[in-house]
Amino acid sequence: MPTTDPSEVMLAHDRWATANLISACRPLSEDQFHQHFEMGLGSLHDTITHILGAQRGWTDVLTERAEPRVRLEEGHRSVDELAALHAEVADEFESACRLGNPADVLRPSRRGQTYAFSRGGIRTHVCTHGVHHRAQCMNMLRHLGVEKLPPTSAMEWMMMEKESS
Repeated sequence: MPTTDPSEVMLAHDRWATANLISACRPLSEDQFHQHFEMGLGSLHDTITHILGAQRGWTDVLTERAEPRVRLEEGHRSVDELAALHAEVADEFESACRLGNPADVLRPSRRGQTYAFSRGGIRTHVCTHGVHHRAQCMNMLRHLGVEKLPPTSAMEWMMMEKESS
């Protein structure tokens, strides 16, 4: 049986759903992967890169990194490069989520303004942010004519976990 702790469920589901989405992009041509749509960040490539970039950026907040890393949104990556990057970013994020207490308040600054976010709030934001953008990617895949869309919902994750038990 998979974990039942809601925070751990969110992390496991987020990793699984994003990996499935990235895998669904493997059969696409380079042009399809970069095709512009009036949704998300404009293309599958850019929207998936944004999902990973946001996750890495919030990891830097959770680890209280003195200097945030360069944003991932710059440059082009292949599907395989994004898959490898996803594994790395998800590992780092999951480890960072387990630091401290979910009630701890962190005070990151951005563009000269300081904000107060709880560790639990950050974890929730990153996972729901991924759901939001994966839905946009699913719509992009539909527009590209992909008939068998990847499973990405929490319900599908739970059903597949039960099948593999």
